[in-house]
Amino acid sequence: MPILNTNQHDPNKILPIEYDWAREYYEAGVNNNWVPEEIPMQDDVSQWEGDALTDSERQLVEWNLGFFSTAESLTANNIVLALYEYVTAPECRQYLLRQAYEEAIHTDTFIYCCDSLGFDPEYMYGMYDRVPAIEQKDEFVVELTQVLDDDGFTIESTADVRELLRDLVGFYIVMEGIFFYAGFAMMLGLKRQNKMVGTGQQFEYIMRDESLHVGFGVDLIDQIRTETPGVWTDAFESEVVELITEAVELEQIYAREACPDDVLGMSAEQFAQYVEYIADRRLGQLGVPEQFGSENPFPWLSEQTDLNKEKNFFETQVTEYQSGGSLEW
Repeated sequence: MPILNTNQHDPNKILPIEYDWAREYYEAGVNNNWVPEEIPMQDDVSQWEGDALTDSERQLVEWNLGFFSTAESLTANNIVLALYEYVTAPECRQYLLRQAYEEAIHTDTFIYCCDSLGFDPEYMYGMYDRVPAIEQKDEFVVELTQVLDDDGFTIESTADVRELLRDLVGFYIVMEGIFFYAGFAMMLGLKRQNKMVGTGQQFEYIMRDESLHVGFGVDLIDQIRTETPGVWTDAFESEVVELITEAVELEQIYAREACPDDVLGMSAEQFAQYVEYIADRRLGQLGVPEQFGSENPFPWLSEQTDLNKEKNFFETQVTEYQSGGSLEW
């Protein structure tokens, strides 16, 4: 049965499983369960209130907390208000619910960081309005789902399926797969130097979740392409390349402004190059030719996250953590 918008699926009947890959993503998400309150923040508070951080490092932390605090909510809203209605396969919906829960955990992470570090909530959550580089990224992704938000939108034609694919590319590939990764690199770079370790550890766990989200999104796109011959035209592929290229430009602006000076031996230009490297990885996952040819300027980050396993997550065990207090790296 088709994965999209069909009354052939009984929403209350998940068995027999038709899309095994979706069920596997759900099980992997459950195994990766965590909550931010399990991670101590005392050292982070001491560093934040003291003089352990440079002005550039403090801005880097503030901007990333400010961006992620709104971006996670945007992603959760897209799942609940747009995708869930049209992706009707029960096992896919089960994973979407799992992802929505994880987005809630990520939102809770930034509440926890805000409270721990003593941020004024209006300051933290107001960066969307105050920092153009953050606003531009969020609005770029939101615009890709405007059609699906229309109460009259239905999936009846190939063009309608293409609108949904544009949303999937926007949120899974651009937002979670590109826009998040410069921030991950920045925060894990700080952690690598024993600065803001608790915050960095939470970003590590968020990144593990996001690797699953991206993988699910890629497989969902692939499944839709398989079930809807002709939807992925050369013209649409060119549009996808343009979207990703524009996203890279926006993320590079953000990287240069969030990290204006060298931070821990990592320059803004290295972050800009890293964004190109990540974008090529995303294009490759979609079966689209690379556009940038940039090498990874942070080999230590690949060693830590092993991006090769994002697409083939289930072939090997990426990490040993399961749930509760047993999170280990």
